[in-house]
Amino acid sequence: MRIAVLAETDANEARVAATPETVKKLKALGADIVIEEGAGEESGILDAEYKAAGADIVAVGKAATKADVVFSVRRPTAAQLKGINDGAAVIAIADPYGNEAELKTIAGTDAVLFAMELMPRITRAQVMDVLSSQANLAGYRAVIDASAEYGRAFPMMMTAAGTIPAARVFVMGVGVAGLQAIATARRLGAIVTATDVRPATKEQVESLGAKFIAVENEEFKQAETSGGYAKEMSTDYKKQQAELVAAHIAKQDVVITTALIPGRAAPVLVTSAMIKSMKPGSVIVDLAVERGGNVEGVKLGKIADVNGVKIVGHANVAGRLAASASALYAKNLLAFVETLIDKEKKALAINWEDELVKATALTRGGAIVHPNFGGKAEKPAAEKSEGDKPAAPKAAKKPATKSAADKPAAKSKSKGA
Repeated sequence: MRIAVLAETDANEARVAATPETVKKLKALGADIVIEEGAGEESGILDAEYKAAGADIVAVGKAATKADVVFSVRRPTAAQLKGINDGAAVIAIADPYGNEAELKTIAGTDAVLFAMELMPRITRAQVMDVLSSQANLAGYRAVIDASAEYGRAFPMMMTAAGTIPAARVFVMGVGVAGLQAIATARRLGAIVTATDVRPATKEQVESLGAKFIAVENEEFKQAETSGGYAKEMSTDYKKQQAELVAAHIAKQDVVITTALIPGRAAPVLVTSAMIKSMKPGSVIVDLAVERGGNVEGVKLGKIADVNGVKIVGHANVAGRLAASASALYAKNLLAFVETLIDKEKKALAINWEDELVKATALTRGGAIVHPNFGGKAEKPAAEKSEGDKPAAPKAAKKPATKSAADKPAAKSKSKGA
């Protein structure tokens, strides 16, 4: 069994899909590991470290040849997969929404493309949850980036020359990224508030020492489905909430937005009018910029200045902590690929009835098979036998506003962002 680790080709991607630690564990599964030269350099991992862990280093473009499994951070191109074995598993952050044409191209290679960001949120798959591992780092980095752009100290400082007040930080969207942003801002000494449309998040916010901001009427108390998703709110509620948030934002020094809706453009949370109400020197960090942004006027990969307010739109925020992000992502992949391997035969053995496989497999047998992207949930005809029933992937939940960076970074990027 040959496992290949690709070097990322996107100019804004510093992460890598394997570390020396995970290479050793993959070797223990009976795999031969090949890594494209320089793949880990931007994450601080030299080729020599991979060699010492038991991997072979090959030229860029050569790793996928005769590979049974391919690891990548971003979805590879068909050209990068040239020469892979039929039915090889390609595991990456596939960014499938709106990219069906690219999925068809990869399907044409006969690869089975798995989208790690579609991993179901179940107990068994927690260790494989790339959205959480990467969002956690993005939430932390958002606060660090905000503090770098904010021209004042975050904590209150009392000196003989006078007192410096604590910065006021407002986090919009309380998922994994939002919770980490709250915790980080609190550790830096800021006064933190947060908002979310899900009532259950209030307790989480308050447990971190922050104040929850929302119109808490009867409608709000019923605003969450049994599956933990947000319900569509009434026009009247939206108006009341918008007025409350607008008044609150005018008093803030830093705003961090994290709201994403899978498969759709990010919702606009901060309008131009709200930005104008903020004091010059204030900072807004938009973690949803790669999906259009939560903030009017945000620019992907840039820091915009609107009336003295800085709007930070860094791409691939988790990738700005490449070493840490790679370490977590590599462990996510290791945990998943272990479910795809027959440990006795030391060979790839995908169980098509496994709920993890059903939820994440995008292509198979030359076609797109995931129902969310135009596929049919059944096995290729050549593999069917009498009495064989189609394996229907788990129905996807209705998209709902989530916390940010609960989405992986999109493809565009400026170096180091």
